[in-house]
Amino acid sequence: MGDPLQRICVFCGSSPGAKTAFADTARELGTELAGRGQGLVYGGAKVGLMGAVANAVLAGGGEAIGVIPTSLRTKEVAHDSLTRLEVVDSLHERKQRMADLADGFIALPGGMGTLDELFEVLTWAQLGIHSKPVGLINTDGFFDALLGYLDHTVSQRFVRPEHRQLLLVDRSPAALLDSMAKFEAAPIAKWMDRSET
Repeated sequence: MGDPLQRICVFCGSSPGAKTAFADTARELGTELAGRGQGLVYGGAKVGLMGAVANAVLAGGGEAIGVIPTSLRTKEVAHDSLTRLEVVDSLHERKQRMADLADGFIALPGGMGTLDELFEVLTWAQLGIHSKPVGLINTDGFFDALLGYLDHTVSQRFVRPEHRQLLLVDRSPAALLDSMAKFEAAPIAKWMDRSET
């Protein structure tokens, strides 16, 4: 097993979404992180699921580090009560900084930004750029269609089955964090050739 997961980066929506279950799960994750002594790294906003997870971490006495670009901070969405808020120049810098600070990654429901962040760290894992666990919490089946698409990429031989398994999935924050703690990355070549079955 690798280093302990001291901080988890959480990608999630800046909106609350259509179902109360989404915010409930965000709060459950934040409470679980604080209870385990694991810090939160996230996008630094006070709104939506982002605010829900950060507030739950803080309410549990945990560490919450936000990383936000200047352009979003000036729109007054930055959380002003975090353990630490880092302001960076761009979204690219934000993603790199969050990755550097974290020992693992979790996606909650969200939109395009959440998917962008999730797939970037998943691609980095696929390429061996990092060996940190990557997971998602499939609240109320939110990610079912996405997981079906990933299975399709395997069946169409664009993604190896071993790489598909790099994405850990659960509906329970506690269970996902347990799986992440046991995760060990195995080196796998990315490229397939037509002769492989």
